[in-house]
Amino acid sequence: MKALNWFSTATRRVIVSLAGIAVLVGTAVAVAAPGGASAAPAASGSDATWAASPMAPTPLVPNLANAGFDNQTVRNIVYTSVGGSDLRVRVSNTFGMTALQIGRVSVGVELTGAQLVRGTTHPVTFGGRASVTLPVGAEAVSDPVSLQVSPQENLAVSVYLPLPTGPATYHSGAQQTNYVASGNHAGDVSAAAYTTTATSWYFVDGLDVSNAQAPGTIVAFGDSITDGAASQVGANDRWPNFLARRLNAQLGASAPSVVDEGIGGNRVLNDSACFGVNALARFGRDALSQPGVRDVILLEGINDIGFSQEPNTGCFAPNTNVTAGQIERGYEQIISMAHAAGVKIFGGTLTPFKGAAYWSPAAEAKREAVNNWIRTSGAFDGVIDFAKAVQSSFDPLYFNPAYNSGDNLHPNDAGYEAMGNAIDLALLQ
Repeated sequence: MKALNWFSTATRRVIVSLAGIAVLVGTAVAVAAPGGASAAPAASGSDATWAASPMAPTPLVPNLANAGFDNQTVRNIVYTSVGGSDLRVRVSNTFGMTALQIGRVSVGVELTGAQLVRGTTHPVTFGGRASVTLPVGAEAVSDPVSLQVSPQENLAVSVYLPLPTGPATYHSGAQQTNYVASGNHAGDVSAAAYTTTATSWYFVDGLDVSNAQAPGTIVAFGDSITDGAASQVGANDRWPNFLARRLNAQLGASAPSVVDEGIGGNRVLNDSACFGVNALARFGRDALSQPGVRDVILLEGINDIGFSQEPNTGCFAPNTNVTAGQIERGYEQIISMAHAAGVKIFGGTLTPFKGAAYWSPAAEAKREAVNNWIRTSGAFDGVIDFAKAVQSSFDPLYFNPAYNSGDNLHPNDAGYEAMGNAIDLALLQ
């Protein structure tokens, strides 16, 4: 009997067989410590080519995830970073409230919308079986799929849910149009059955590939600015995408992969019902457990500052008036976790936000204090000055108008490109 790769988020990367006997499948794996602080996985020849941080749905944010799915197929469109073979799909019930039955999974190359390139659709199995059941809080890693993956291409990962799922583990801000069909259409090449659209990803939080030339994985870890909020849907214009394209253009098949673990609204120090588990708690799961992880770029803290200006209700709860020093201590803990795992971590300066809904002079003072600490403390392995890359030349408290999405907080596509271009590639080689 082949081993089924399922594991809880509390012990991520521990693999157990169908009989419940712990085994190592193919290569060594990393075991997460309590609280999600994971050690780096051992070198395995696999790298993460795409990833997205799982989130819990909430009635405070309307989404298909709240009711979940029943006898439906979700087609998630995802954008690869590096190429490779022996693709593995990671499916997630991290925030499910009941055991999740996945009836079928397939992967193929997107042609347009929900339509696939004919001849590229492959079934995905788990321990040799087409279906898999995930306990509450668990994930599963598929068997390798014999598919040659190209860098920077859109793949479609279709997941059939035969039974009611309950509230669904998802990633809210995909910046990508995804598709839902009634019934089992996981193997369809045609888009005809996929009549419902959504801009979130469901049940899938990673794709890994084997690539002997790729020297590991870079994790972009942060909030909505890393998640690509306000960029054009379907354009793959998040700053991590621009970074991946630069690396690929310079290094070709030897480029490291880049995966995006941003969550819109996420905070360093506090959870939110709408915006995910705090960065300290999810860093092990979302960053250090990525296959081949070697570098992390951290850009987070603006919501810790801004939410201090908001009412202590709804998505902003708990509202704690955090200080710059508290954010810096949070960074120090994240840096310590990275270094303990043998991973380098680079600090990104917080971008300007004067004119945004939650800006105030007090908030600006915190941002400037935090940025000064990032630039001068020497705590990070290097600094990426995102703030300087996008600030106005006339008033550095504001975004450069050419890079402003219009909300004075998030870049537009050109701003994300400027951020991606601001990264010294020598740091990552």
